[in-house]
Amino acid sequence: MHYQASTTIDATPDEVWKVLVDGPGWADWDSGVLSVEGPLVENATIKLIAEVNPKRTFKLKVSEFSPGGRLELSSGMPLGLFRGRRGYDLRADGDATHFTMREEYSGPLAAMITKSIPDLQPSFDKFVAGLKQRVEAG
Repeated sequence: MHYQASTTIDATPDEVWKVLVDGPGWADWDSGVLSVEGPLVENATIKLIAEVNPKRTFKLKVSEFSPGGRLELSSGMPLGLFRGRRGYDLRADGDATHFTMREEYSGPLAAMITKSIPDLQPSFDKFVAGLKQRVEAG
Protein backbone atom coordinates (compact mmCIF):
# COMPACT_ATOMS: atom_id res chain seq x y z
CA MET A 1 0.00 0.00 0.00
CA HIS A 2 1.22 3.49 -0.75
CA TYR A 3 0.06 7.07 -1.17
CA GLN A 4 1.44 9.64 -3.58
CA ALA A 5 0.82 13.22 -4.69
CA SER A 6 2.86 15.48 -6.93
CA THR A 7 2.85 18.92 -8.53
CA THR A 8 5.04 21.38 -10.36
CA ILE A 9 6.00 24.44 -8.31
CA ASP A 10 7.04 27.68 -9.98
CA ALA A 11 10.28 28.03 -7.99
CA THR A 12 13.75 26.53 -7.81
CA PRO A 13 14.38 23.34 -5.80
CA ASP A 14 16.34 25.45 -3.25
CA GLU A 15 13.34 27.76 -2.74
CA VAL A 16 11.02 24.77 -2.27
CA TRP A 17 13.54 23.11 0.07
CA LYS A 18 13.63 26.14 2.40
CA VAL A 19 9.88 25.88 2.98
CA LEU A 20 9.87 22.06 3.12
CA VAL A 21 12.49 21.80 5.88
CA ASP A 22 10.74 24.37 8.09
CA GLY A 23 8.73 21.64 9.83
CA PRO A 24 7.27 23.86 12.56
CA GLY A 25 5.98 26.14 9.77
CA TRP A 26 3.99 23.33 8.11
CA ALA A 27 0.93 24.03 10.25
CA ASP A 28 0.80 27.54 8.74
CA TRP A 29 0.20 26.28 5.20
CA ASP A 30 -0.82 22.60 5.49
CA SER A 31 -4.26 22.19 6.99
CA GLY A 32 -3.55 18.48 7.59
CA VAL A 33 -0.63 19.10 9.96
CA LEU A 34 -1.45 20.48 13.41
CA SER A 35 2.12 20.73 14.70
CA VAL A 36 5.71 19.66 14.15
CA GLU A 37 8.26 19.76 16.95
CA GLY A 38 11.95 19.48 16.25
CA PRO A 39 14.24 20.36 13.40
CA LEU A 40 14.14 18.65 10.03
CA VAL A 41 17.85 17.88 9.85
CA GLU A 42 19.77 14.69 9.15
CA ASN A 43 19.19 11.91 11.73
CA ALA A 44 16.92 14.07 13.92
CA THR A 45 13.68 12.80 15.41
CA ILE A 46 10.62 15.01 15.12
CA LYS A 47 7.16 14.84 16.67
CA LEU A 48 4.24 15.40 14.31
CA ILE A 49 0.54 15.70 15.13
CA ALA A 50 -1.79 15.33 12.15
CA GLU A 51 -5.43 16.13 11.54
CA VAL A 52 -6.14 12.46 10.65
CA ASN A 53 -5.33 11.38 14.24
CA PRO A 54 -4.92 14.44 16.51
CA LYS A 55 -4.68 12.34 19.70
CA ARG A 56 -1.54 10.59 18.49
CA THR A 57 1.96 12.04 18.27
CA PHE A 58 3.99 10.46 15.48
CA LYS A 59 7.71 10.20 16.25
CA LEU A 60 9.55 10.24 12.95
CA LYS A 61 13.22 9.97 12.13
CA VAL A 62 14.75 12.10 9.40
CA SER A 63 16.23 9.11 7.61
CA GLU A 64 17.38 10.91 4.48
CA PHE A 65 18.37 14.56 4.06
CA SER A 66 19.73 15.71 0.70
CA PRO A 67 19.30 19.51 0.45
CA GLY A 68 17.36 20.54 -2.62
CA GLY A 69 16.72 16.91 -3.56
CA ARG A 70 15.19 14.51 -1.04
CA LEU A 71 13.84 14.42 2.47
CA GLU A 72 12.64 11.17 4.00
CA LEU A 73 10.85 10.56 7.30
CA SER A 74 10.47 7.06 8.68
CA SER A 75 9.15 5.14 11.64
CA GLY A 76 8.36 1.57 12.47
CA MET A 77 8.33 -1.35 14.83
CA PRO A 78 11.31 -3.29 16.18
CA LEU A 79 12.79 -6.08 14.07
CA GLY A 80 11.32 -4.54 10.90
CA LEU A 81 7.85 -5.92 11.64
CA PHE A 82 6.32 -2.73 10.22
CA ARG A 83 7.95 0.26 8.60
CA GLY A 84 6.57 3.44 7.11
CA ARG A 85 8.67 5.70 4.89
CA ARG A 86 7.51 9.08 3.60
CA GLY A 87 9.69 10.66 0.94
CA TYR A 88 9.63 14.18 -0.43
CA ASP A 89 11.46 14.45 -3.77
CA LEU A 90 12.39 17.63 -5.61
CA ARG A 91 13.58 17.66 -9.22
CA ALA A 92 14.45 20.71 -11.28
CA ASP A 93 12.10 21.11 -14.23
CA GLY A 94 13.33 24.11 -16.22
CA ASP A 95 12.77 27.14 -13.98
CA ALA A 96 10.34 25.15 -11.82
CA THR A 97 10.48 22.16 -9.46
CA HIS A 98 8.64 18.88 -9.82
CA PHE A 99 7.67 17.85 -6.28
CA THR A 100 6.52 14.35 -5.29
CA MET A 101 5.45 13.10 -1.88
CA ARG A 102 5.09 9.33 -1.43
CA GLU A 103 4.53 7.03 1.53
CA GLU A 104 5.12 3.29 1.51
CA TYR A 105 4.65 0.58 4.13
CA SER A 106 6.61 -2.64 4.47
CA GLY A 107 7.29 -5.52 6.84
CA PRO A 108 5.49 -8.72 7.84
CA LEU A 109 2.73 -6.83 9.70
CA ALA A 110 2.15 -4.21 6.97
CA ALA A 111 -0.95 -5.86 5.48
CA MET A 112 -2.62 -6.10 8.89
CA ILE A 113 -1.65 -2.62 10.13
CA THR A 114 -2.54 -0.77 6.94
CA LYS A 115 -6.14 -1.92 7.34
CA SER A 116 -6.41 0.41 10.34
CA ILE A 117 -4.81 3.43 8.63
CA PRO A 118 -7.36 5.97 7.39
CA ASP A 119 -7.29 7.13 3.77
CA LEU A 120 -4.33 9.51 3.67
CA GLN A 121 -4.76 10.65 0.06
CA PRO A 122 -6.73 13.80 1.00
CA SER A 123 -3.97 14.83 3.44
CA PHE A 124 -1.30 14.21 0.77
CA ASP A 125 -3.25 16.36 -1.70
CA LYS A 126 -3.57 19.15 0.93
CA PHE A 127 0.14 19.05 1.70
CA VAL A 128 1.20 19.29 -1.94
CA ALA A 129 -1.29 22.07 -2.72
CA GLY A 130 -0.33 23.97 0.44
CA LEU A 131 3.40 23.70 -0.28
CA LYS A 132 2.89 24.92 -3.85
CA GLN A 133 0.78 27.88 -2.69
CA ARG A 134 3.20 28.81 0.11
CA VAL A 135 6.32 28.66 -2.05
CA GLU A 136 4.79 30.51 -4.98
CA ALA A 137 3.44 33.25 -2.66
CA GLY A 138 7.03 33.98 -1.61
